[in-house]
Amino acid sequence: MGKITIQEFTTKNPIELIGKEAGICWGSDTETPEKNYRRGLNCLENGHGRTFEYPDIYMILDGYSARVIREWYTHIGGAPTRLQASTRYINYEAGFDYVTPHTVERNPEAAGIYRDAMNDIAEALRKLDSLGIPREDSAMLLPLGMTTKVVDRRNLRNLIDMSRQRMCTRAFWEYREMFDDICRALSAYSEQWKYLVDHYMMPKCEVLGYCPEKKSCGRKPRKGE
Repeated sequence: MGKITIQEFTTKNPIELIGKEAGICWGSDTETPEKNYRRGLNCLENGHGRTFEYPDIYMILDGYSARVIREWYTHIGGAPTRLQASTRYINYEAGFDYVTPHTVERNPEAAGIYRDAMNDIAEALRKLDSLGIPREDSAMLLPLGMTTKVVDRRNLRNLIDMSRQRMCTRAFWEYREMFDDICRALSAYSEQWKYLVDHYMMPKCEVLGYCPEKKSCGRKPRKGE
């Protein structure tokens, strides 16, 4: 489906950075990477969340629906920032890519209806353009299933918090897939990011040991059961 690109501005050794920043305030030796790494693990294991805000992740999210990106924007803690592909300047009259839900893909008749609807929108955009309607106005026709591109910066603490909700089985399917793509991309970026993904990116039931949701998927027992 979509593609995650981890940009080179992303902190390469996030655990060492956590340990170094903490060590400065503790009066510790911060010149030895191994000591910084161990101190960073200590901060992580003890839940010193403020220190998690130092490692930054710079990403390009490309090929996901405008709908899921709207949900992405709800995770605003830790002062993330982002820019999204413009519907004012990009020439969508020439056509646009879109996300097709799996349930639609598996049904040939439904897939035809879905595809025809997207083609009708693209044709309407071209006709409005020929009538001199500016893109900022004709773009109101663009569907939430249209793919888009976002450049995004956020920190480790925000991403861990996001994983608690968005790796849950009850989260929106495209968001779960996008978050899995992010985890794979970060794991490939460096060994320290792989450690963080493997040990800290997980749904809230794995952290709590029980499911707090009213409608549980059954992965963990409900609280009190």
